[in-house]
Amino acid sequence: VGIVSSGSDTTIREGDIVKRTGSIVDVPVGKAMLGRVVDALGVPIDGKGACCAAERRRVEVKAPGIIARKSVHEPVQTGLKAVDSLVPIGRGQRELIIGDRQTGKTAIAIDTILNQKSINAQGTSDNETLFRVYVAIGQKRNTIAQLVKILTEAGALEYTIIVAATASDPAPLQFMAPYSGRAMGEFSRDHGMHALIIYDDLSKQSVAYRQMSLLLRRPPGREASPGDVFYLHSRLLERAAKRSDQTGAGSLTALPVIETLAGDVSAYIPTNVIPITDGQIFSETELFYRGVRPAINVGLSVSRVGSAAQLKAMKQVCGTLKLELAQYREVSAFSKFGSDLDPSTQFLLHRGARLT
Repeated sequence: VGIVSSGSDTTIREGDIVKRTGSIVDVPVGKAMLGRVVDALGVPIDGKGACCAAERRRVEVKAPGIIARKSVHEPVQTGLKAVDSLVPIGRGQRELIIGDRQTGKTAIAIDTILNQKSINAQGTSDNETLFRVYVAIGQKRNTIAQLVKILTEAGALEYTIIVAATASDPAPLQFMAPYSGRAMGEFSRDHGMHALIIYDDLSKQSVAYRQMSLLLRRPPGREASPGDVFYLHSRLLERAAKRSDQTGAGSLTALPVIETLAGDVSAYIPTNVIPITDGQIFSETELFYRGVRPAINVGLSVSRVGSAAQLKAMKQVCGTLKLELAQYREVSAFSKFGSDLDPSTQFLLHRGARLT
């Protein structure tokens, strides 16, 4: 039998009595959690007192079945033109944000949270409001404090829950934080409301899970990760869904973040997560240093939901945009070899430069 401590182990001594509670790990959920910063067990860490949530949910539950789901057709407006036009995200979708460190992955997620503030401020009902859950895994405490400050100043914290498992927290809490955040988001989904959850980032969760597994003497596999590391992320991301009309028509959208090394998307964890998700937004270091913000590589980014998650007007405007950008990248590479360009090539270059 292996036992994992989710708190400080400095006070544990040989001969101490261990008692079973007979219960499975659960966290508080509900609207009382909005505007709060909690740890992976749902305990407030923002100094605002205890949460008065009336309901608790298990962190590990089964994902909705096929019959209980519906096709994704409602858009999540991120406020970023490059995303909303070329890589549209729908309510109930799982869109991976992948790229090297310091390329603006978290900025894309935070901009999405901030943009919902103006949409929610239009006075829509709870069934139209998009609630947000931001799960910070293995981040510095001052980074989380800075995020809370940004959301507070923008007035976006009142619809947001922040679940923080910082770099100084034990590995079990970093492993558990995404599941706790997911349980909080599922409350909105199962009550006919809409929620957006951001995992920043799942690379650090897999590192924490690898650390736990090695300490529990589980057989290591590729890159010393346990054999079930794929199931670690699949059972988490499969819980993002658009509910059918018979089950409330709620939705839970997931934006997992994965950090790559030197742009290597063929590494173990990225190749595990990419097939699970419904597309990816690839942020590129070269574009970032060239001043293109957000630094999204449109050629490598894709949304498998596509125009189904766009409004009719957006479909008409953006229908040929991706093709034009692809043509621009093609002719811009050849334009470096000569200055004598025909008018159609010059038009493509000028239009592509304006678009980027």
